[in-house]
Amino acid sequence: MDYETLLTVQGYTKFFLVLAVFIIFYSYAYSIYKRQRTGERDFEKYSKLVHDDSSVSSPLEERKKDKDIDNKEK
Repeated sequence: MDYETLLTVQGYTKFFLVLAVFIIFYSYAYSIYKRQRTGERDFEKYSKLVHDDSSVSSPLEERKKDKDIDNKEK
């Protein structure tokens, strides 16, 4: 392989890698927006956690207390 072909392959590889990262990032951002909009999860609570991170603050969400979860540890 000569030098120009190597540079061409490197350029295409970089382009497709940046394109893949772009698609992954925006799909993740859209999924967060969609979950916030439908009410599945409230991300405003998590943003307030930055300012209220003391050990005596109340939990943001309740834990699941299923019997299946307890049995998995035994």
